[in-house]
Amino acid sequence: MRYLLLTFYTQASGKIDEAMVVSNRIRTKDWKIVNVILDFKECNVLKSSVSGQAATKDWDTIVSYYYPYYTNIIERLFHENGHPIDLKAETAQTVAG
Repeated sequence: MRYLLLTFYTQASGKIDEAMVVSNRIRTKDWKIVNVILDFKECNVLKSSVSGQAATKDWDTIVSYYYPYYTNIIERLFHENGHPIDLKAETAQTVAG
């Protein structure tokens, strides 16, 4: 797989839901409806928008933001596209009491 695609949906209650897909190619409809498109082969942000507004296209910022939520998927995408992984997921520490 090469691309990570994230789409945001607004629910009737006003809450925002997120759908994530990995793909080998980008379809025409993806350019219209997907909010974030990350190319893991070129390590590039192809599209980044939130609520119709352009968002940051900084690769490190976006990958670091999504890494704790999609750790296994992002590590797999880096590995499959021949890139070393230099991110670490923060682990939650619990206090036994």
